[in-house]
Amino acid sequence: MKRLFLKSILYVFLIIISLEVIVRAFHLYKEVPIRYIDEFGVEKSLPSQTGFAVTGNRKQNYSEYRINDFGFNSFREFLPTKENIEIALIGDSFVEGFHQDYYDSTGKKVEDKLHQKNIQVYEYGYGGYDLANQLHIIEAYIDHFKLIDHIIMYIKFEEDLDRSEYIPNKERINMLKSPLFKLRDKFKLLSYTSEIGIVDPVKNMALKMVQIGKSSKKTDSLKTLIDIDKERLKNFKTLINTYKFDKKKITFLTNIKTTSAIFINYCKENNFEIIDYGTVFEESKKTPTLIYDQHWNNHGRDLVASEISSFLKKKLNLHK
Repeated sequence: MKRLFLKSILYVFLIIISLEVIVRAFHLYKEVPIRYIDEFGVEKSLPSQTGFAVTGNRKQNYSEYRINDFGFNSFREFLPTKENIEIALIGDSFVEGFHQDYYDSTGKKVEDKLHQKNIQVYEYGYGGYDLANQLHIIEAYIDHFKLIDHIIMYIKFEEDLDRSEYIPNKERINMLKSPLFKLRDKFKLLSYTSEIGIVDPVKNMALKMVQIGKSSKKTDSLKTLIDIDKERLKNFKTLINTYKFDKKKITFLTNIKTTSAIFINYCKENNFEIIDYGTVFEESKKTPTLIYDQHWNNHGRDLVASEISSFLKKKLNLHK
């Protein structure tokens, strides 16, 4: 019995080692860039990192990322000047673009469609950014953004307006520095199984244990969707007033087809400019999103880039 037990342990160990070798050999694991909060309170990635983002249990998406000196995934450095035209594209993981090679990003596609040598597109994308993050980064690097000619903010009304003030998410950064996450990054099999959901039950149990003792917020189950949308619109108004939003310089990028009419109507009535990509997505014969989540695929990025470039040609009076 003792011998059987020892052999079982040995076999399990050898199987784990073999799986670790396979995961590494076929690069099935996701390389996650180190994230931090800088001295201005901006959460972003540590500069000068490279790697590959992998999604799906069959390596369904495999793309290269490059974190520039400013701390964002981009094909270029951010060096705005008074002489050239610089466009800022700010947003969450959709702008961060880990589902697409960094050298074929949405920003690169916009540049290619504009066909102007003196125009550069800078992508300030970071997974989890909401409107508060986006407005804070402009204020934090005010001298930098003064040189930017136009700013386009990707916004998802139902996700990006749940707060009315910016507070750095130190808890998330500390969690990413925890021993559990460090072990995940070193042990590639654990990283892989975590990404495809195998260890979700264990992960959820650990999160519940961490939350023990913390006071949970009471939710009002009687709130209607209209009430929630009104709260989000209220948060929008607060943020816009707090950060002195420049309507002439900033435009929202959103899907009008899936966005609350309360928000769209408010923007129209108060002269907030919107670039809508929802209509072209709906009319497209090819699917514009990935098969395993709602992030834009290469075709979707082409459509979004076309809408942005068409808007900029009119806005900046560019020659066709």
